[in-house]
Amino acid sequence: MLGICVCLCAVFTHVVSQEAEEPVSYTCTEGYEYDTVREQCRDIDECALLDDACKGGMQCINHFGGYLCLPKNAVIYISKEGEQGPLPESIPPGVAPVPPVPAVPAVPPNQPRFPWSAGVSQPGRTVLCAPGYTADEQNLCRDVDECATGRHTCGAEQTCYNTRGSYTCQCPSGFQKNGDHCVDRDECALTHYCMHRCVNTQGSYYCECNAGHKLASNNHSCVDVNECDVENPCQQHCYNLIGSFLCQCEQGYELAQDTASCQDIDECSFSSYMCQYQCINSPGSYSCECPEGYQLQGSRVCQDVNECETGTHNCHDDEMCWNYYGGFRCYPKNPCEPPYTKTSENRCICRSQAECQGLPPSIVYKYMSIQAERTVPADIFQIQATNMYANTHNTFRVKAGNEAGEFLLRRSSNVSAMLVMTKPLTGPREYVVDLEMVTLHLTMNYRSNSLLRLTIIVGPYAF
Repeated sequence: MLGICVCLCAVFTHVVSQEAEEPVSYTCTEGYEYDTVREQCRDIDECALLDDACKGGMQCINHFGGYLCLPKNAVIYISKEGEQGPLPESIPPGVAPVPPVPAVPAVPPNQPRFPWSAGVSQPGRTVLCAPGYTADEQNLCRDVDECATGRHTCGAEQTCYNTRGSYTCQCPSGFQKNGDHCVDRDECALTHYCMHRCVNTQGSYYCECNAGHKLASNNHSCVDVNECDVENPCQQHCYNLIGSFLCQCEQGYELAQDTASCQDIDECSFSSYMCQYQCINSPGSYSCECPEGYQLQGSRVCQDVNECETGTHNCHDDEMCWNYYGGFRCYPKNPCEPPYTKTSENRCICRSQAECQGLPPSIVYKYMSIQAERTVPADIFQIQATNMYANTHNTFRVKAGNEAGEFLLRRSSNVSAMLVMTKPLTGPREYVVDLEMVTLHLTMNYRSNSLLRLTIIVGPYAF
């Protein structure tokens, strides 16, 4: 027995040395490299090798045969080492059909690891090979190609790959083994391949993006669609947003209900105070207009045009031009009527005692303009004595032109009084009011009076 053991050890030493003399090379698919220690294809970690594997703030996630670029807020599930079950019978996703290669079978001198499947007797010794191997004419153990010889149990939809001493059955890409059959692998349930939405199909999957996004060139990530450049959906101004867009209108316009087209804003409908007189709406804007006799001051206020100063009146040489709010009037330069004669500007006196009996000895003509609808009560004109005498007492009254009671003459002092407007006046209209001052001489018991004829012209508007 001792001789037999020595013989067996010598035989296997010869077998191993013979195998070593024949170099064996192994090729892995892209994304894998051959591990000479473990004698199998090992995944390459591109995230560790490439500094700029992912751009745009994306994080690099290594996986079988490649890597993914995912947003930094993506939820990634990684099973901890030791918690996983037995390795799957099929090759993981991404691995090309290059099966893991076991080590060359070897037998310790004192204890064999497996029963021998084949042997060749030679004088004085017997060559035994491990399962999956067979001895050739040169007494060397050669691998049996079960895939080529048909000595395998792979299903019709599976592919058989020979390995050293055995074989493996692999399902098509996108499928995984379930017992002896291949079933679809739901990639969408396994991991987050897609940035937005994953749609599983038989043997594959595809990614979809939310509205406002499109698939990037890698068919996994989603990038924003610039609708402003692609569709030009807005009538005036378009601003791109992440996953959407925003339309804005120019000044004087507002977005319509479709949030894309612009419609004019009728500024004139906002308030009656937009313009002092009349508001004219126009596309995207508005303007103010003034009535005849006024001109626009600034953008909304109407200012009276003084036709008497600009020379745009039609008064004759013997007439005086008097401007009022919104127009002008022509009055005679000499307002005196017989028996009165003009002594100074706007002053008329009666020199004949016979003809002036019962008439005021003097009449002063004055003119003033006021706006319509003025708030009341309002002080509008002050009358004052030109001559002041001792021991006199003056009284004031509205002698004529106040039939409707629009005015009130309020005595301010012994020598002055204030004309008060008590009712709002509408125009255009002219009021001629006679204001009388009666002077009583206390020592001489003498009474005299003077008259001021005030012409009040009310403009057509409140401005």
